[in-house]
Amino acid sequence: MANENLHELPVPPDAQEAGGHEVLRAFVVDGGLSVSLQRAFDEPQTWGVLLVDLARHVARIYEEETDMSFEDAMREIRGMFEAEWDRSGVPGQSDPIN
Repeated sequence: MANENLHELPVPPDAQEAGGHEVLRAFVVDGGLSVSLQRAFDEPQTWGVLLVDLARHVARIYEEETDMSFEDAMREIRGMFEAEWDRSGVPGQSDPIN
């Protein structure tokens, strides 16, 4: 039975056409982050490339949908990334912020 409160994104068109491997799924649940993922890459630094690429996609969305520039969005994303990186806490656990 489908959950009416679950709002999923569609599979990207190129993955729909060519196939692929889903490596990350993220949901906001009660203001916090809920994630399922698999290792997916031989080397952990590849996740760094993936995370920066995701940040660029997010910045483009803000540029397209708001008055914020790509550069400002990237600066804000990076600032919070660095703040979160330095914050002590339970690894893999996020606190609600929005």
